[in-house]
Amino acid sequence: MSVAPRVYILGGSQTDFERKWSREGKELFDLFSETLQGGLEATDLDPSDIQSAHVGNFAAELFSNQGHLGGFFAQAAPELRGCPASRHEAACASGSMALLAATAEIEAGRYDLVCVLGIEMMRHQATIDAARFLGAAAWVDHEFTHTPWVWPAVFAEIMDEYQERYGLNEDFLSEIARHNFYNARANPNAQTRRWQLTDRSFGRESEENPLIEGRLRKYDCSQVTDGGAIVFLASRSKAEEYATQRGISIDELPYIKGWGHRTTSLSYRDKFQETIEGGYLFPQVHQCFLDAYRRAGIKEVTEIDGLETHDCFSITQYMAIEHCGLTKPGEAWRAIEGEWVTKSGHFPVNPSGGLMGLGHPVGATGVRMLLDASKQTRGTAGDYQIPNAKNWMTYNVGGSTTTSAAFIVGRD
Repeated sequence: MSVAPRVYILGGSQTDFERKWSREGKELFDLFSETLQGGLEATDLDPSDIQSAHVGNFAAELFSNQGHLGGFFAQAAPELRGCPASRHEAACASGSMALLAATAEIEAGRYDLVCVLGIEMMRHQATIDAARFLGAAAWVDHEFTHTPWVWPAVFAEIMDEYQERYGLNEDFLSEIARHNFYNARANPNAQTRRWQLTDRSFGRESEENPLIEGRLRKYDCSQVTDGGAIVFLASRSKAEEYATQRGISIDELPYIKGWGHRTTSLSYRDKFQETIEGGYLFPQVHQCFLDAYRRAGIKEVTEIDGLETHDCFSITQYMAIEHCGLTKPGEAWRAIEGEWVTKSGHFPVNPSGGLMGLGHPVGATGVRMLLDASKQTRGTAGDYQIPNAKNWMTYNVGGSTTTSAAFIVGRD
């Protein structure tokens, strides 16, 4: 099999996830436009440089009564009238689907510079309505019909499944939450960077950390967020041209070394029919990571310097720690107890703050993760930079692991 052409990351930007756009009298298009303009300014690109554009978004029709988001590119920048644009949806993995489509265009030689923008605006809706809209990523009217809080209920059941199969000390979930919220304090775009949290905020019996569903508590959960993220991807020839014009070496630009993408049944309960006794809880998630390693030419997870992973709930990050191969099935607690996954550990996870601390604008999350991976490997992550990061990985989930996507980003 021939080696796919390299896809370089020229850079990008994200909005401040603390902002509530409706409070400023702004709508979805304003968020889109500012995300696009911010990315162009951050990379010193002109709209006319973009040859193709992709947007990742889950539920604009539900939250904002707006579809057909590809048309927002030309609406925001007249230079993009006539530029091909597409919208992609896979629940919380929508941004990663947009990235996969964009990389395929570059690998196929169709275009040399492609824009990928992820976006979601959710905070203008009542909490109960937002929960119902987000529940559309489950198997509607077939599962979890007993509660309006579909996703807390799903991941509370995953906690129960871990408890039954392997045993689960919930204090380790509290440590995941504590680390993510702590890491967010160093991120100038984090939704929770100004929050005043104490040890009681993460206590399993604390009034400050009440139960939401099952054994899942308030600070086990990620945020409902307004936000956008954008990256610009390029072929080698375009990346060389970009680097030369700016007086830098192409070797300073990270590229996508490998990727994984797996999809399984929509039903949460059907997923466990695929599980082998004593194996990974979600085998398709483990395979997604293995696919990314294989394509990147990586033999062991130890060749990765860190991970930006989906922590819609603390148990999701717990699951990802073992499914990426860092520990055996059911033993993610070893990495948490040993502090392997802290910012100073040998496998840092979510130095950005993750979905818990940084925020989770659903359609933007996969794009934001890739942006942070490129920052880490380029050494531009600022106060949450991990020293000497060469290879960085992302893992993005849609639904109850119905969709899984992983990227490995690095430099030679």
